[in-house]
Amino acid sequence: MLSPQTVGLLLSALLLASWAGAPRSARADDQAPAAAQRYRSELIRSARLEWGLSAPVADFAAQLHQESGWNPQAVSPVGAQGLAQFMPATADWVSGIMPELKTNQPFNPSWAIRALTHYDRWLWERLRGDDACERMAMTLSAYNGGLGWVQRDRRLAEKRGLNGQRWFSHIAGVNAGRSAANFRENRHYPQRILMELAPRYLTWGGASCVH
Repeated sequence: MLSPQTVGLLLSALLLASWAGAPRSARADDQAPAAAQRYRSELIRSARLEWGLSAPVADFAAQLHQESGWNPQAVSPVGAQGLAQFMPATADWVSGIMPELKTNQPFNPSWAIRALTHYDRWLWERLRGDDACERMAMTLSAYNGGLGWVQRDRRLAEKRGLNGQRWFSHIAGVNAGRSAANFRENRHYPQRILMELAPRYLTWGGASCVH
């Protein structure tokens, strides 16, 4: 009988195979929800401050959509808070490294948006990928589950002869020790944001994996 972790790995491998075959130019039929529109200008401004004029705004909008459904008062069952769903410890850390965010207000949409774009940039600068899509997928995996896990997964992938600069079909297919449930959640997170949700926000700005 297969263990739960083995079952999770097999299911994840099937999902990864389907993602690899999906066209990156695909566009979603769904539109951005009405709740997102009130934050559009602020997100564009914040993303460009952190990432420059070519910021992948659609990716960040999709990430906020995934995290909280654009609800600034959202609280997850495990205690993540606000639009960007920061855990209290992560919010404390972000407010400590960025003077503009020292107020530590995860339920304040302006604070949450700036914190998300800043933290994504911080993670991005510590990761490498074959292209922007692969690198952003790693960044989002780190946002969801921690930078250390991405680095461990990368090392394991390279040890197995896979490409440590590619997320999809390479790093994403190995598990350096997460539980089966956490592994599935973490692998689904960048795929849904970059491939399924980002196309809804392409009019807001660029994206890393779709156009």
